[in-house]
Amino acid sequence: MHESPIIHLAGLDIDLSIVLMLVVTCAIVFLIARLATRNLSVENPGKMQNFLEWVVEFVQGLISSTMDLKKGKPFLSLGMTLIMFIFVGNMLGLPFGIVTEYHDASKAHIFGHELVTVTEKLHTEEAAHPGEEAEVGVAWWKSPTADPAVALGLAGLIFVMVHFLGLTRNTKGYLKHYFQPFWFFFPINLIEQFSKLLTHGMRLFGNIFAGEVLISVLVQLGSSGPIGTVASIPFLVIWQGFSIFVGSIQAFVFTILTFVYISQAIDTHEEH
Repeated sequence: MHESPIIHLAGLDIDLSIVLMLVVTCAIVFLIARLATRNLSVENPGKMQNFLEWVVEFVQGLISSTMDLKKGKPFLSLGMTLIMFIFVGNMLGLPFGIVTEYHDASKAHIFGHELVTVTEKLHTEEAAHPGEEAEVGVAWWKSPTADPAVALGLAGLIFVMVHFLGLTRNTKGYLKHYFQPFWFFFPINLIEQFSKLLTHGMRLFGNIFAGEVLISVLVQLGSSGPIGTVASIPFLVIWQGFSIFVGSIQAFVFTILTFVYISQAIDTHEEH
């Protein structure tokens, strides 16, 4: 596996590849939305408008399957943003990757900042194999959702929003459900909430990361020689197709779970 381009900035470790890919993902989603709404027409809608209408209807279906549509309509934009952002993010690492090689720690700098992961790896390799030229590959292009910080960050935003909605829109029922069916279930119900946060984010990260790891292995197999190239091509094509399916499913699962959690928070029943 290649290293991530991490720099120290203001006491934080910043992964530049993740920053880059988040910007690219946001730009693509914004561009799709802009093209789909640029020339709206009732009589002769374009392909992009038809696509956007399909997304709206699809997300409305997700909302209506988890809560009353009247209560869920304010979350339509949230659902559309989530499913498009996660889908695009999941797909970005599939078609290709951008990797740069570093051999000299003194050149492992960008914007005046040291790429700490590269320099540390080079020093480790040089110490382990003195006299040999060390080489470190840095991956700049990958799916942002294949990083646990991004996946858990998205899940964390939903977690905060869900509990804020529960406290403000359904205060009595929301607080009461922590002590159901009996008061001593409070610790278990509290643990359940944090387990939702972890599973919501880690499910997305695990599936996308595993897919990219296998693609990387197949690419390395293809570069091992003529036999490896011939053997890897069919597996790479098959896995690329399967990864598109998995990426689509994970965007769907993350979005519908968001609506499930919102529904549980704002519409708590006695039996919940």
